[in-house]
Amino acid sequence: MKKVLVTGASGFVGNYVVRQLLSMNCSVIATSSDAEKGKQHSWFKSVKYIPFNLLHYSDRENYHTFFDRPDYMIHLAWEGLPNYKSLFHIEENLPRHYAFLKNIIVNGLQDLTVTGTCLEYGLQQGSLSEDMPTFPSNPYALAKESLRKFLVEIDKLHPFVFKWVRLFYLYGKGQNPNSILSQLDKAIETGETSFNMSGGEQIRDYLPVAEAASMITRIALQKQVRGIVNCCSGNPVSVKQFVTDYCIRKKLTINLNLGYHPYTDYEPMRFWGNIEKLKKAIQSEITSE
Repeated sequence: MKKVLVTGASGFVGNYVVRQLLSMNCSVIATSSDAEKGKQHSWFKSVKYIPFNLLHYSDRENYHTFFDRPDYMIHLAWEGLPNYKSLFHIEENLPRHYAFLKNIIVNGLQDLTVTGTCLEYGLQQGSLSEDMPTFPSNPYALAKESLRKFLVEIDKLHPFVFKWVRLFYLYGKGQNPNSILSQLDKAIETGETSFNMSGGEQIRDYLPVAEAASMITRIALQKQVRGIVNCCSGNPVSVKQFVTDYCIRKKLTINLNLGYHPYTDYEPMRFWGNIEKLKKAIQSEITSE
């Protein structure tokens, strides 16, 4: 049975990843900084839960042993979101996560999957593929891309199977309250007749979080496809159309007040993910243990 460590297990993506792994009969070691939040999930009694806060990281600890020597690790944890522009990501998150992952690799981890972000591509437009250069334009994206490069260097000295999953735009139950659909739901719940949003002409790549979790686990448990893998739908859609379609599916009636909010300055207007490498990864044979 595959023994898989999941960090950030009680978070938005982590919750779905843990459930997906259990459905695949994996032995799951789940960790997060908030044990009480972990206990609220339906999977809590089906995993080995080990609470851990990266603020308490210590160089003296062997974290591979601490987490019961997992065969695979899916690192989802990352603090401080959605404040993408905070220097906290560079000054605190980056060194802390690097030290933690280096520790667990040097002490014996053989297979690591880490989630990155489509924002690593910077302001490039169109279909984004994994072989393109990166131009991160905010501290969050810069910290993530730097972490990936640091891990590539560790691999040269302490070889391990390394996969870096670049997430695009995920949505579903449990998403951040600042996300556009969460704000839309709140506006409807509070009886608003209109919903303030941007012009909605941005082209994005959206994916239900449950589908993303399935992709992440399949990428993590196979060894044929390594390195960077986009995790997305590959289907470009405007933000306006995405919101409109959501209202139709949910049978919601509300006026969209387009142009109320300005467009963000850290995202290009039109981009989506190339999924050719993703298709190869999720179609690869999952390693038997």
